[in-house]
Amino acid sequence: MSHSLTTMSYIIAAILFILSLSGLSNQETSRRGNYYGMAGMAIAIIATALSGTVTAYAILIIAVLIGGSIGAMLASKVAMTQMPELVAIMHSLVGMAAVLVGFANFMDSSSGLAGAEKTIHEIEIYIGILIGAITFSGSVIAFCKLSEKISGKPLLLPARHWFNLLLLVAVFVLGAQFLQQTEGGGGNLPMLFLDHSGALPLLIMTVIGLTFGVHMVMAIGGADMPVVVSMLNSYSGWAAAATGFMLSNDLLIVTGALVGSSGAILSYIMCRAMNRNFISVIAGGFGTASGGAAAVIEGEVQPIDADETAQLLLAAKNIMIIPGYGMAVAQAQHTVYEITKFLREKGKKVRFGIHPVAGRMPGHMNVLLAEAKVPYDIVFEMEEINEDFANVDVSIVIGANDIVNPSALDDPNSPIAGMPVLECWHGKTTIVLKRSMASGYAGVGNPLFVLENTRMLFGDANATMQAVLKALKG
Repeated sequence: MSHSLTTMSYIIAAILFILSLSGLSNQETSRRGNYYGMAGMAIAIIATALSGTVTAYAILIIAVLIGGSIGAMLASKVAMTQMPELVAIMHSLVGMAAVLVGFANFMDSSSGLAGAEKTIHEIEIYIGILIGAITFSGSVIAFCKLSEKISGKPLLLPARHWFNLLLLVAVFVLGAQFLQQTEGGGGNLPMLFLDHSGALPLLIMTVIGLTFGVHMVMAIGGADMPVVVSMLNSYSGWAAAATGFMLSNDLLIVTGALVGSSGAILSYIMCRAMNRNFISVIAGGFGTASGGAAAVIEGEVQPIDADETAQLLLAAKNIMIIPGYGMAVAQAQHTVYEITKFLREKGKKVRFGIHPVAGRMPGHMNVLLAEAKVPYDIVFEMEEINEDFANVDVSIVIGANDIVNPSALDDPNSPIAGMPVLECWHGKTTIVLKRSMASGYAGVGNPLFVLENTRMLFGDANATMQAVLKALKG
């Protein structure tokens, strides 16, 4: 393929990626956005393979087949509840790719660059490996937290901000040493990697990057993991852009910049929605307690059964459904939609209230509801419906805790203090579906459960909702 044809293919792919992001910004056009993205990626892969820069086609075909098979297998088997950790582990692969490409470029003796061009190339390698290392280790820890292989509680080391500052200073010092040692060249690949000029500071920096990624995500509280997933998505984009600079691939640079900037914008929007500081996300140690002891929850819960719940719903005119991660775990979204359809046919006004960080990743609840074919026009974001709870007769909270926790507003010592929440307690009656009285992912007790107008419906969300549906139809 000629250079001009390759460039044209890259431009078309970049346009399709932009259209994909535009489509994914809205539920009604998200399916079309996915198709644009897939088409753009197919064009990008084919154009790169035929650009003339690839000669080992046998290895390329084997790699594509292996990678494609693994991706198809994971996509077909992964449950919706596992999507957040799948996204996190995919981000880690992007980071590892950036690290491996960086070291491959560093050890490549065939570039023939000299002077300023060589210095710029070495800076690209150094930054690419640094971003990739942070993305890789941070994403692995995020995966472990989301899959509950390790605790979601923040790990706060003494003087952790000074520790981060020390790591940052070390990165700059090692970067200067790396450039000084590689200035002289040393074009031949030695038998031992450490004999290569600049190898030692590059390796030490890589370890620092991996350490920073681990420390950054370990210091983040469970309630803020959706923001972490978005932030790591941004990091993976910048890692891809750095890889594009190292490989002199314009499309990879553009694509990485699109992913990096869109992930950063999404992280910023989510931080504003949670009353968090965006800089504190980047620095780590985000979403932790203010230092005091959280208030003790006192009072008795008032249980309710499926028949009583059905009676309340039939008597109500204005109903709000607030889904959380518990709905995803129980796969209750289809039953919830059947109840919604039944109530709407009875003339009830039924809406869904979605918190920006409901679930374990951005848009998690929206995807689940779309899967169950819930109409888009009855799904509302928090800021659209929060002031209307005073007019709501019955709110149904399905497997959510932290996003409907009043302590976020009135307990300054709570780990989620200051986070805007869905204020369902202002309605006439709130029905909370939970398996047990255990605290949510942030590990915070919820005073909502003991309020006078709250009723607790215990059990598996799907089984409970099926019982409610049966009672409604009976």
